[in-house]
Amino acid sequence: MNKYKPAIILGMLLLIFWEALARFINAMYILPSPSAIVLKIWQLKEPLFMVHLPATLLVTIMGIFIAVLLGVLLAILMSINDKIQNALYPLVIATQTIPITALAPLFVLWFGYGIWSKVVVTVLITFFPITISFYDGLRSTKREMEELLLTYGATKKQLFFKLKIPSALPSFFTALKMSIPLSLIGAAIGEWLGAQSGLGYFSKRMMTQLDGAGVFAPIVILSLLAIVLVFVVNIIENKVINWRNEI
Repeated sequence: MNKYKPAIILGMLLLIFWEALARFINAMYILPSPSAIVLKIWQLKEPLFMVHLPATLLVTIMGIFIAVLLGVLLAILMSINDKIQNALYPLVIATQTIPITALAPLFVLWFGYGIWSKVVVTVLITFFPITISFYDGLRSTKREMEELLLTYGATKKQLFFKLKIPSALPSFFTALKMSIPLSLIGAAIGEWLGAQSGLGYFSKRMMTQLDGAGVFAPIVILSLLAIVLVFVVNIIENKVINWRNEI
């Protein structure tokens, strides 16, 4: 717990500064205070936590799951063959040059106001860091280790699963922790542009009512959710890559 003390202290100082600044400006529709946001969350806890949070969480989990499958598959294909890498790598990069806010309305037209339009936006945002990081991790295997295992008679399959995959796991988990906040942003963007539920949809609805605290309430929940999910992934990483602590 002691290692989180600096973050807790800094967070409390920022909240105090925010509260003081909001009270000084005294315009809640522009800059609501943290106390007003907490009060709004409490007042609207039932729709926020029982309706909109589960909707956003479902989109996020589905988006991350598909992004991991797609990213890992593309990374493995690119690591196997240089021609595949030369063909796919520019396309993977090109997907990140397309403004998501321009495509999201099209996804709503194509897939409707259901869950899949939001999932597609989330996947498009999150699969890139997973693909690139895992690909770089697969390529980071030391040549000497490969030659040593080949000398001992290891097959290409054994080389891949016993050496390359473990070597790429730290990069994979780093990318996953980067992708979680991005997936929440993607889900919120999709909900903002076209949805019937979700924290992004709720924030947009509060904006039309000029309710500053209501706009910030789902944003705070999204931030806390990102922290919790990254913390969970960090625990899983320490369990899976337990050999790193022994080096």
